[in-house]
Amino acid sequence: MTESRTAMTYAQAGVDIDAGNALVDRIKPAAAATRRAGVMSGLGGFGALFDLKAAGYDDPVLVAATDGVGTKLRIAIDTGITDTIGIDLVAMCVNDLICQGAEPLFFLDYFATGKLDVAAAARIVEGIAKGCALSGTALIGGETAEMPGMYAGGDFDLAGFAVGAMERGRALPAGVAEGDVLLGLASDGVHSNGYSLVRRIVEASGLGWDDAAPFAAPADPDQGEEAGATTLGRALLTPTRLYVRPLLEAIGAGGVHALAHITGGGLTENLPRVLPEGLGAQVDLDSWELPPVFAWLGAQAHLAEAELLKTFNAGIGMVVVVAPDRAEPIAELLRGAGETVHRLGRITSGNGVSYRGALL
Repeated sequence: MTESRTAMTYAQAGVDIDAGNALVDRIKPAAAATRRAGVMSGLGGFGALFDLKAAGYDDPVLVAATDGVGTKLRIAIDTGITDTIGIDLVAMCVNDLICQGAEPLFFLDYFATGKLDVAAAARIVEGIAKGCALSGTALIGGETAEMPGMYAGGDFDLAGFAVGAMERGRALPAGVAEGDVLLGLASDGVHSNGYSLVRRIVEASGLGWDDAAPFAAPADPDQGEEAGATTLGRALLTPTRLYVRPLLEAIGAGGVHALAHITGGGLTENLPRVLPEGLGAQVDLDSWELPPVFAWLGAQAHLAEAELLKTFNAGIGMVVVVAPDRAEPIAELLRGAGETVHRLGRITSGNGVSYRGALL
């Protein structure tokens, strides 16, 4: 006698294929808005096609970068503020590509969650598309993974992959020499590094994500700003600044020898990555003012200056190493493109980064 058994489905196991299809349909307009020269096919296929010749390259070298946004995701999940975390994801990849001298061309994302909420996922991917549009990068594909049992509640994870190109022989760094000038481009806050420490500092402070950010300036109605205090959660979720378009213009103008994206490790660890053997960098800490968010984090954690400079970007998100005779024209070009530029110091003989002056 055959036992009667109840049929089981994928949906009963926690994976909703229809929801995945609905998400693809929902995000197609956002992805289409990032289309650029070279895109041959986008969402929906088993792979996406890109034509380098149509993008304007004669003898291209490809450059690839992949990254995530770390535990900043935890704040986005806990606050429900997920509309800008996708910008962070794009920025962490494309800001690295430009440091090699490459123009970012296309981007793919990986979004994984325990239970797919189409509306919530769409907000995240639309943020990714916004980051792509702001950096001239096409969102041509990705993967949405619904994995019950792997992620609890509304938890999710994000990863990104970007590909860029440059003409052969134009890679950075190149020509870095003693006497070159260091131009620092201001960050828009903490960006996407150091958040494991940030979260511990907030927990120790006794504040919640919905409390007013103690370091944020109050809204100014005369400037058209909405009345009310900025919450701590939203302030700490300020997205990573995208430097791609201004830096492509600066590279094209000539005189840029290297670019350093100031991420985990801060100025202390990232500047030496672009310096040849036998050369170091001298940074004047009096050349810029520490932004209030870092002053607050440093005070709450009793961070020594050296530790702060090795953990956070401290207000400098990108460093441009420039030939001395091109420093002022490049600085003016970058200011004209909307960047806040600080003359940080210069390249010296030696090794590593030396500091003078005081930041704290």
